[in-house]
Amino acid sequence: MTTPRPSTELSADEARRIALRAQGLLGTPDRRSGVRGVLRHLGAVQLDTISVLARSHELIPYARLGAVGRKTVEDAYWKDTHAFEYWSHAACILPVEEWPHFAFRRRAYRNRPHWGHELPDGAYDQVIKQLTTEGPLTATELGGAKKTSDWWDWSGSKVAVERALMYGEVVCVERRGWRRVYDLAERAIPAALLHDELDDTECLRRLVRLAGRSLGVGTRADIADYHRLKGEQVAAVIADSGLVPVTVEGWAKPAWADPEALAAPPRGRHRTTLLSPFDSLIWERARTERIFGFTHRLEAYVPRRKRVYGYFAMPVLAGGRLVGRVDPAREGSTLVAKQVTLDGPKAVPAVAQALVEAASWVDCTDVRVERVDAPELREPLAHALSGLLA
Repeated sequence: MTTPRPSTELSADEARRIALRAQGLLGTPDRRSGVRGVLRHLGAVQLDTISVLARSHELIPYARLGAVGRKTVEDAYWKDTHAFEYWSHAACILPVEEWPHFAFRRRAYRNRPHWGHELPDGAYDQVIKQLTTEGPLTATELGGAKKTSDWWDWSGSKVAVERALMYGEVVCVERRGWRRVYDLAERAIPAALLHDELDDTECLRRLVRLAGRSLGVGTRADIADYHRLKGEQVAAVIADSGLVPVTVEGWAKPAWADPEALAAPPRGRHRTTLLSPFDSLIWERARTERIFGFTHRLEAYVPRRKRVYGYFAMPVLAGGRLVGRVDPAREGSTLVAKQVTLDGPKAVPAVAQALVEAASWVDCTDVRVERVDAPELREPLAHALSGLLA
């Protein structure tokens, strides 16, 4: 299908503000809808094993709503079959309404010829039988998650239940002590949604539309990255997705925008907050550099001697800009900023505010700064922190 000519031109600043509002970081947060509202608004919240201040899926609503209780976050995701876990951008919590949209991926998994783990004879049927009579269960309760202590050496029951998860016969309905809890999809997913009736084209069209809405404005690569679609999959459906073509100042490639975002100029207050390195605002590195002029890279898996900003460096958002980074840790009731990177003196008050608010959220009463990349800003930061902690 021929791509229509762009009729809207956006400045770089307009595109940045549209992106911030689409991600729930500009304007008054909808506290009435709470964490569930954040999940629906974003369409996907990434999970990760790393926990420094908190796990990433807790940091996402915190960045948008402020000090939300951690139990409140977990309950909002998992109670009343509100969400399920599946492979989207990565392992993500997804609104349960999106179950039909991933039929294309479930079908692809069912037709996959090769797997990294061998499925033992009878293991799949045994897992389904056990979940039918005893579920919901963890992999350990199904017979053991691993054969040895090696993380990759899965037991037969773990291989089987993960395969069933990918096929869509089983659903992860919660995390318990970070272990997946599995149940049959027919029990966990509402009957009205439990179907694979949408063909691949319709699944992709809907996911592209949702990704465009969650991004506000983005290139095809940005939109593809949101749910890890292929470029050609996006190209095939984007003209029929409801998104509209736009040009953005300074962007080398064509872009597409949510028409509702274009219809209402973004206004309101900006959040000042620490962001999880896995926050969907900064998922795609090239997009983050294009919109914010900020290079983002998670260094947790980089050898210590090669790290530039720290193990879990969290970008600091303030005034709609990314103004620095903090690599945090906790020691008792003290939030430790192991390394702080500031984008000049103007960033000092915002970084101090973000640190103190995060400390309060995780029940820390003090903040200690160990290293500031710009030594001349160490004293101003200490002064700003002492004023806020007093």
